[in-house]
Formats: sequence, C-alpha cells, structure tokens
Amino acid sequence: MLTAAQSKTDVLHGPSSISFDVLSTRLEQRRSTHASSTSASLKQRLPPKSWDSHMHVVEPERFPVSPTAVYKPTAHTLPEALAFTSGLGVENLVFVQPSVYGTDNSCLLEALRRLGPSRGRGIVVVDPGTIKPGTLNEWHTLGVRGLRINLQSVGKTMDKNELEETLLQHAEIARPLNWIIEIYLPLRMIPMVESILPRLGVRICIDHFGSPELASWDSDGPAFDPYTLQGFSSLISLLRAGKTYVKMSAPYRLSTDHQMRDLQAMAGEFLSVAPNRVIYATDWPHTRFSRVDISPFTECCLELCAARPGLAERLFRRNTEEMLGVVSD
Repeated sequence: MLTAAQSKTDVLHGPSSISFDVLSTRLEQRRSTHASSTSASLKQRLPPKSWDSHMHVVEPERFPVSPTAVYKPTAHTLPEALAFTSGLGVENLVFVQPSVYGTDNSCLLEALRRLGPSRGRGIVVVDPGTIKPGTLNEWHTLGVRGLRINLQSVGKTMDKNELEETLLQHAEIARPLNWIIEIYLPLRMIPMVESILPRLGVRICIDHFGSPELASWDSDGPAFDPYTLQGFSSLISLLRAGKTYVKMSAPYRLSTDHQMRDLQAMAGEFLSVAPNRVIYATDWPHTRFSRVDISPFTECCLELCAARPGLAERLFRRNTEEMLGVVSD
C-alpha cells in the first residue's frame, strides 16, 4: 500500500514515474490550450482499437423510458455515439443499460445489433426471476457480456443480506455464459461486496471509480490519501484478488477538484496494484450533465500510463477485451 507521501510523488511505481504536481501542471496547460489544439493529436495518441467501455444510447420517442425513471433524458442515438467516439479516437463501444429503461433493454439491443459484435459489447439489466435462458443466449450472440446492478443512479440502498441475495441471483444467470456482473453502488458498500464475492463464482466490474464521496476533500490541503475513503481498502483488496475490474470513468460525477487530484490518487493505486483490471470509459452522453469535455480526463489517463510501456494499451483496449471476451489480434 502506498503512503500518502508516496501517492503524491509516485503515480506508477518505478524510477520513471510522474509526480502528481507535474501531471496537474500538464493538465492545466492542456486545458488552457485545448480550444486551439486539434482532436487529431489526442486521436493519434490513443492505442489502436481502443474501447469506450461505458456508453449509453437513449431514444425516448422510439423506446419510451420507464414510468419510474428518475429523470427524463433527451435522445442520444447510435450515430451520435459513433460520431463522438470517432472524434475522440476510439473505435469500439460498450453499451451499458441506463437506469431510465429499467429491464427493457430494447434500445441497447438494437444499437448493438446495428453495430455488430466485432465492434460492440453490451451490459444489460434483467429481472433474475423472469429472464429466460433462450433470451440470454440470443443476447450473447449479439455481444451482450454482462449484467448490471445499478443502485447509485436511483438512490437505492441495500443491507448485506439483500445485496448478497441480489448478487447470488445474478451470478446464477451470468456464470453459465461467463458474463460479468457490473455494479454501480457507493464506495462505502464495497466491503459488503468483498465479503460476498467468494461465493459468486463470477467476475465483477465496479463502475465509476467505485463512486466515492469526494466533495468534502480540501483540495488546497495535504496530498489526498484515497485510503481515508470508506471502502477504498476493500476495493483495492478486490482488485488484488483478481476477480474484479474497476472503471475509470465519469470524473465529473465525483470530483470537485478541477485538477482531479483526488481521482488521480485513486487511479494511481488502481494501476499500481491491478494494471490488467482497470478500464477506461467516457460515460457518454454524460446524462444529467451538460457541456462535458472528456478530453482532459482522457489526457490524464494517458499521462497516468506514460511511465509504464504497454499500460495505455492495457487501459484503453486489452483489459476490456479480456473482460468481455473479445477475440482480437
């Protein structure tokens, strides 16, 4: 485990590591020049065949949202998703079922069908009590490779017994297909996941840095120590154990620090302890947020990988391919 002092000066262990101070300065420089820079410069630096591993497609007029949806989204179509990833320099997409559609995966499945399994994968939401094996097999052919449990978007809480039952039910469905279970829940609940995981017999993926509560951190104070966050040590233990992935995604939902120093500290630990199980994603179309520019965050991810050869390809491509069963060269 890194100490707070080591976290500030050593993003990725080794003599060629980048300090957070230097990284923050570079990020500020990029922000100030971003308007005059070309998107091609970022596109050229991303590894070939990169994946955006967390995106949503929403078409409320063609596919009505759930009556219980906690917000009313605007349309975000497959052509728009492709235009966004093309501008960023990403070739492949993972569609994740948004909360507004509940267990109706029709919009996602149509987008996945149109995109094709060579470039796309999907993570769906199901009712374990009603889903049929034949349906799951059809979805697998389309490229579905996981089930999502989303507590955070709808503000739902569970005690350990309820969470255990929910995870076990989903694991029974995911296990025969070698699918993952993707979980979006607060970081403080991760210790419960850690105690349950050995019984599941499946791999899991934790959304959005584990969804930590960062608003109370004084960004002008001492270097941020992620181990002070409730649940962070459990997340690191899960990563070390080898059955868990974590997505570095949706920074704007988490950090109030414009330099993202708190998330950098978390990312540095993820990449240090489990470089083969950290996933990059944009969270496009950034639902409930407006005018999000994901380029500075993407630049940050590239910088975090700069000290270790091959790590950028791991973060942006290979880890997703291994997690979701993509056969690639």
